[in-house]
Amino acid sequence: MKVLLINGSPRKSGNTFIALSEIAKQLAKHNIDSEILQIGTKPTRGCIVCGTCKTKKDLRCAFDDDMCNRANEKMANADALIVGSPVYYGQPNGSVLALVQRCFYSAGDLYRNKPAAAVAVCRRGGATAALQTLLMPFQIMNMPVVTSQYWNIVYGREEGQAALDTEGMQTMRTLADNMAFVLQNTTGKTLPERETPQPMHFIR
Repeated sequence: MKVLLINGSPRKSGNTFIALSEIAKQLAKHNIDSEILQIGTKPTRGCIVCGTCKTKKDLRCAFDDDMCNRANEKMANADALIVGSPVYYGQPNGSVLALVQRCFYSAGDLYRNKPAAAVAVCRRGGATAALQTLLMPFQIMNMPVVTSQYWNIVYGREEGQAALDTEGMQTMRTLADNMAFVLQNTTGKTLPERETPQPMHFIR
């Protein structure tokens, strides 16, 4: 089994990376592989609903100059997803939100039904709002949301300070333990039969 962790911070070795690395180390204790994919510092495009991905057999996004297609390639061999982001103005990094939205739109079947979790890293406030925003796309994709002993939040401002948040690091380890439990007890199981979605518009 393998978990894809997306680092939504432009800082390669910052506090978000530290939080995700703690998860990765704990997953390894359960013999679960993981990989951290960083979005980097280049611009991340938002979806323009061009529909090109729906006309291609490989479901590739028309924009191939950021991490979207690479994330989809990684997710094809992963059993679960964890997205981490720093908190900017009470919200996740806009780049990682754009990435997740495009990935789900262009290659939803790679993500649908797989367990997912989110992690928010902040200096002081706004983490719960950012965490809630990160979790909402998972629910649309029928992705079971994995929790921990507290909200999946880590505190730290300067690089390396996240490691000093002892409760935050413990929360990351608990999240990894819970993710391992979900994967070990659901992988290969038959999914429940579901009704066909019936989207409704309020304007008739």
